[in-house]
Amino acid sequence: MLSKLFKYKYSILFGFFLLWISFFDSSNLIAISKLKKERAKLLTEKEYYISEIDKAKKLRNELFGSQENLERFARETYLMKKEDEDLFVIIED
Repeated sequence: MLSKLFKYKYSILFGFFLLWISFFDSSNLIAISKLKKERAKLLTEKEYYISEIDKAKKLRNELFGSQENLERFARETYLMKKEDEDLFVIIED
């Protein structure tokens, strides 16, 4: 029996090595798959934030492009007004 094991010692050692790498090592297959999923999630978040940054840059360039645009933005967003104006806020249901 022992002589048969010695005959296949490299095959047994290779099988043990594969088993160790697959399940017991610190970078096993389960950990690698979790890291791949997390990487994919982070890449989608990165794309989202890049698009949001581009939108914010476009808005900033539009606002600071002229004084009229900046004034319109302040009036619409922050409900600002000039001293001699009256402001009416209409709330739609």
